[in-house]
Amino acid sequence: MPLSLDVTSIFLAAGCLLWFGKMAVMRQMDLKRTPFDGAIMVLVVLSAASILGSPDRNFSFYNYYHLMGRYIIVYYLVINNVHSLDQVKRLVYSLLASALVVAAYGFYQYIHGMDISAFEWVDGEQFPDLKVRIFSTLKNPNLLAGFLVVIMALAAGLGLCSETLLYKCGLLSLVLILGCCLVLTYSRGAWLSVLAVCAAYGVLYNRKIFWVLLAVPLLIIYGYDGVMDRLISILNPTDTSSTLRLALWESTFAMIMDKPILGIGWGAYWLVYPEYDFFVQNAATTIFHAHNMYLHIAAEIGVPGLVAFLIIMYGHARLALAVVAQTSNRWVNGLMLGVVSALLGLAVSGFTDYVMYNIQMSMLFWLLNALVVTVWQANYRY
Repeated sequence: MPLSLDVTSIFLAAGCLLWFGKMAVMRQMDLKRTPFDGAIMVLVVLSAASILGSPDRNFSFYNYYHLMGRYIIVYYLVINNVHSLDQVKRLVYSLLASALVVAAYGFYQYIHGMDISAFEWVDGEQFPDLKVRIFSTLKNPNLLAGFLVVIMALAAGLGLCSETLLYKCGLLSLVLILGCCLVLTYSRGAWLSVLAVCAAYGVLYNRKIFWVLLAVPLLIIYGYDGVMDRLISILNPTDTSSTLRLALWESTFAMIMDKPILGIGWGAYWLVYPEYDFFVQNAATTIFHAHNMYLHIAAEIGVPGLVAFLIIMYGHARLALAVVAQTSNRWVNGLMLGVVSALLGLAVSGFTDYVMYNIQMSMLFWLLNALVVTVWQANYRY
């Protein structure tokens, strides 16, 4: 998923066709039920209904079935076709391996000096010395940072709960490598998300681990002036990035107030924003999302749609914690702790950005949820 959306789409389509073909040959549609089918159905229906309020219904409908269909297929494809713990492990390790490739390409960009001045990702007056922000295969530094936070959370959980020293060292080394890559994204929101992940492990696993994990980002923050400057700039009212976010949030809140039930239409934010724009006021600039996950979802599909999404997100995290309380399998324990921490990282980053606007990140979100349900249904207690 993080390497190529086009290749991902090919494999997803092939997997879906083979799954349907298998059901046709066996002449049965024996779909596994999950505790979240009702909430997912509500989200699907409300998202479809929001199309009625879109200024371009054809676009919203195309975007809706193309993306929502993709997410639902990922979710149920995994739940219905992953039947053993070995399959879960292969899936998770494949994801970790892909993250290593993504990080390697990110380091390649940094070494060869990827000039970001043309992308306008940084306030040039505020950070005149910041010329390189890596984005690897994910188009944008903030998207790469969001992906790295999720994978770091997974790898940390598996590493902390590993029974062998070799695996523990290998996985925690992966966390360190991805953490170094994360620093080079200069994504302030993602750095704060990492602190939230550290806090989660301190609460869920061991308080001592919290201080060990926290020491690494703190050393980076205080040891490298560029990182400290970026963090401090969050509170700087003259920073254009922070000012733009505040303006976008105000405009998005106005959208929500105007259409609180069904929203402005699935995927229609960039079409509607010019009507509420009081800050950018440049027809050549397109604003695709609100840089706030909660406001963006509420604006596009309504407040009830946001509630359904949050129920799904919280419900899977709670189910993962239930598995942790029941299992004696350390690998499963580590995976579920990793998923909970990853979801928390996404939730925290959602206050300042919307990384799941990216298709690959949204697919990753639904994949994590599917892994939780798969493990819970299989009842891997030993």
